[in-house]
Parts: sequence; C-alpha cells; structure tokens
Amino acid sequence: MFERYEGGEQAVLVHVDFPHESAREDLEELKLLVSSAGVEAVSVVTTSRKSPDSRLFIGSGKTEEVAALVQSTGAEVVIFNHALSPSQERNIEREVKARVLDRTGLILDIFAQRARTHEGKLQVELAQLRHVSTRLIRGWTHLERQKGGIGLRGPGETQLETDRRLIRGRIKHILSRLDKVEKQREQGRRSRQRAEIPTIALVGYTNAGKSTLFNRLTDANVYAADQLFATLDPTLRKYELPDVGSVIFADTVGFIRHLPHDLVAAFKATLQETKDADLLLHVMDCHDQQMAENRREVDTVLAEIEATDVPQLLVMNKLDLVPDLSPRIVRNEQGKPMEVWLSAQTGEGIDLLREALHDLLAPELVITTLKLPPNSGKLRSSLYALQCVTEEQAQDDGDVLLSVRVPAIEWQRLLKQFGEQLTRTLQNQADGER
Repeated sequence: MFERYEGGEQAVLVHVDFPHESAREDLEELKLLVSSAGVEAVSVVTTSRKSPDSRLFIGSGKTEEVAALVQSTGAEVVIFNHALSPSQERNIEREVKARVLDRTGLILDIFAQRARTHEGKLQVELAQLRHVSTRLIRGWTHLERQKGGIGLRGPGETQLETDRRLIRGRIKHILSRLDKVEKQREQGRRSRQRAEIPTIALVGYTNAGKSTLFNRLTDANVYAADQLFATLDPTLRKYELPDVGSVIFADTVGFIRHLPHDLVAAFKATLQETKDADLLLHVMDCHDQQMAENRREVDTVLAEIEATDVPQLLVMNKLDLVPDLSPRIVRNEQGKPMEVWLSAQTGEGIDLLREALHDLLAPELVITTLKLPPNSGKLRSSLYALQCVTEEQAQDDGDVLLSVRVPAIEWQRLLKQFGEQLTRTLQNQADGER
C-alpha cells in the first residue's frame, strides 16, 4: 500500500520556481533528498510559473516534456519538489505513464527507511496512513466495484470503502499505542524533573551536524552521516557537567522546509522532548548559504510545537569548512552566551561549548572548606560522588580538610541528609577561625 521504492531506481526530478517565498523550494535540497532515498536522478526539469496548474501542476506542455524524458531514460518514477493534490498526481501519472511522487511522499519514504525503533516505525506508519488515505484510488482497478460472488452479492461496501475502513481502524490502533508511548515518556520526564536534572535538546535543520555534535559531547555511537534525516529516532544520553552535575542530552529529528503536517503530528511524543527541555542547542551549518532561511524554518516548527519560550543557544557548526574563522563564544551585553562557533567534526571549540553550557546552567554555588573527623566517611563519599571536592588535605589530628564547590540545590540535600553532622562541622570551623 505504501509508496516505498528500492535503491537503484531512476527518477526524473521536476522543480518549479514560484515568485512567492511561501511556495518556493530549493532544487539542491531536492537532489539531497532523492540521494538520501537511494534514488538516482537521471534528469531534471525546471520551469517557472506564477501559480500551479489546477490539473497538471506544471501545465500540459511541460508534462509532455516530462513524459518524453521518462520514455527516453527509462525512469520508473517522477518526483516533484512540491506538494501535489491526489487528483494532480493521478492526472500526471496518466500522462507520463510512470509513478509520480511529491515532496511529502518522498520525505515519508526516507523516514520509513530510517525508522529503527518500535516507536519510530509506528510514527512513520501513522504519517503514511494519513497521507495515503487520500490517494487510495490510484492504480487500483477494482476499487469502485462491489464485492461479488456466492454469498457476497447485493448491496455492500465497495473495495475502496473497505480499504478506507481498514485504514481508519489501523490509525486508531496506532494512536492508542503511541498514546502509551507518550505516557511512558511523560513518566521519564517527570522523574527527571523530580531529580532536577536539566534536559538539553539538540534541534536544527536536517544535516546541520546534530548527531556528530551529540556523539562528540557524550561519546555516544549515534548514526551520523552526511545525508538528510540520518537521525530519526530520538536518543537520550546522560552527561556530567562541572558545577552543574548530571544533564540529559536529547538528539532529535532534523527539521526541513515545509515539513509535512502529518509528520509533525505523528512525531508529537518525540518533539515533546524539545518542548519540555531546559535549553535548546540550535545547531546550524555556518557553511550553508541557506543558513538564514533554514533558521526561519526551524523557528517555524518550534512555534508549531509551542517550544518558542525555551531558552536557545545557537551553535554555529562546520567551522572547519569556512576559512579564516576560529572558534569563539559570542555574548550579549550582560555576558550571557548567545552563540558558539565550533566544528563537531574536528572537535575545535567543543570546550567553548561546555563553558557556555556551564555559564547558562550552573546554579548558585556554595564554596566552602569542611573539616571532617575520621568517622565522616559517608559524608565524604557523598561529596566525592557529587564531584564537588576541589582539594583534600589530611591533618595531624586525623581530620580531613575538604575544599568543596557544591550547587546550592545539592547543598540543601546534603543538609537534609547530614544536617547535624554538617552543622557541627561548620560550627567547629567557625569557632576555629575565631
């Protein structure tokens, strides 16, 4: 039922240059999408129009040109760099004698190839079912016939109606399963919030280098490649940040210009990680000439999922591809980090990113020196577990002097757990200073 094609297929690409920015697409991006889908582009047809033709989208003359190219090249599919209506797809297919796929169908196919987890596959299937439900009539010769044969004669639903009913049932089933997944994710988010562990979500245009940066920061082994939508399934990793403690990094699916609404709806549970994050790392390819447009598209999707209020840190990635630029942190008038320029591929500037994250997330610190008696082993081990001991000195009387830098939140927890012991230690220290 679904529009998947196997690697090695050949395609004719069709791109229309519209005057309005809202309808304009990038031809180079289409070529990258086609390459990511494992398809070979044998020819490209370009044209300019003020508005799409209601029947054939590109008009009868260009459709004849595409049909001739399909016949001469032997291409199996024609891929449009735009969204087509179901009737336009059927009309063009009838004229060119080949399968027609629009931009949305192409992106759905790439997502179907990339999905690895159970949740990812459910989300992609949901988006495909919603997309294909309006296109069921294509290629089926029996859809409008009622079922016949012994025991099946008389008034009944057509095959088309049966297929639509089955699709509605499958969509309902997938939504209930995704609802369970969303509840499980919500439980995980609540437990992290109770533990007061900050979440940092990596967002950005597809192929901006999010997964490479994620791997560089967390020593993870997430699949990263120079292709669109290399990452589909979200990945969470714990990371220890000095003076901050544990943080959770979340690698998310890349955004793209005119991301299909069905995909945004299907990936609601995944994108919730972005909405509930404490900080967004907006990763951008500083080598890309479309950088400004890509940033606007990402901001559009963030607005769609109601994540515009989450604080952002811009990460200008792929610095190694731009000559005469060096890693740096750009701060505002108050000294707050706004941008970090780095290369996730080479590792240049990663330390600057950690510094910026520390400045943005580091809580109020309690900096003090504790004099612990020999029987304070449990308190001492807790301080080391928090990685907040900066210096230790053994005293002649058997006591230990510990210089500590403790986040205020952790200090309050220590006071609750070791209240009497800590208070006595601080009091003895104050008496000694007097």
